[in-house]
Amino acid sequence: MTFQVTVQPSGVSFSVDRDEPILLAAIRQGVGLPYGCKDGACGSCKCKLLEGRVIHGTHQVKALTPAEEEAGYTLTCRAAPQTDIVLEARTVAGAGEFPVRKMPCRVTTITRPAPDVALIQLQLPANDTLQYRAGQYIEFILKDGARRSYSMANAPSAQRDKPGIELHIRHMPGGLFTDHVFGAMKEKEILRLEGPFGSFFLREDSDKPIVLLASGTGFAPVKAIIEHMQAKGITRPAVLYWGCRSLADLYMHAWCVEAARTMPHLRYVPVLSDAKPEDEWTGRTGFVHQAVMADLPDLSGHQVYACGAPIMVDSAQRDFVAHCNLPLDEFFADSFTSEADKHGE
Repeated sequence: MTFQVTVQPSGVSFSVDRDEPILLAAIRQGVGLPYGCKDGACGSCKCKLLEGRVIHGTHQVKALTPAEEEAGYTLTCRAAPQTDIVLEARTVAGAGEFPVRKMPCRVTTITRPAPDVALIQLQLPANDTLQYRAGQYIEFILKDGARRSYSMANAPSAQRDKPGIELHIRHMPGGLFTDHVFGAMKEKEILRLEGPFGSFFLREDSDKPIVLLASGTGFAPVKAIIEHMQAKGITRPAVLYWGCRSLADLYMHAWCVEAARTMPHLRYVPVLSDAKPEDEWTGRTGFVHQAVMADLPDLSGHQVYACGAPIMVDSAQRDFVAHCNLPLDEFFADSFTSEADKHGE
């Protein structure tokens, strides 16, 4: 049995199988709905249910509160239609442009730019590049069927010179996949991936100035967006705020300095929340989103792209909208939810 989903105001419609989450059906059919984690933890896919009835699977209360559910809001990644439905949601041009594919890949290099960060280069099958938008992510399919998500850190344009994918992986002690990366993973290891996923990428139909906001390895998709802007000659004013704990955690600081030097429209502002005495740090300190607010108290004419720890993303969205006049629909985010976040641990 299938149901029809209609998305307003675009009028786009697609079919969903009974008990199938709306978002998975949309991805399968190339319909661009906004989303992030696909696991009911981040809230990026939240939208208004205008007509019809759905049943929600398990999700985090912070992603969809009981009050929001009572008011008619739904998470498309966790909602299965029980009737034909009508949703009010922004369709995302380009989100379903490239087919989601499964393919093998080979680990070519593993480097450690920081004690708890690994940079991994993956080689894709010969003559078979993965099409994606800068900012999107792939999922590794592990032997037991579990999945782990990581954003591409290189722009699609980099495929022309050096086909493959760059990932930035932070060690989560006890993590099923990251313990392997930091323990047993060797070059030439074969992994299986699926992608691309996500609606976090540059909206190129706008000419607004851009704030790129990253914490920790949330820098990875932001780096891909910067490379994409450089490759496409996009000259919109942009400023990168990268928040980390200490200087060692700014694992590609030199890359950022060089990018700002060679791209006249890009500024770089690193911010440390817990600088160590040996860092001899004379730059900005504190919470990275508060540095943005201090520099740009009026964000009414900007777009913000935020990626990293959920607490940073949530705080930035709340404070930028409430105190800096940022339109809510100009805040784009990829919240790096861990397995603990997804399961409410």
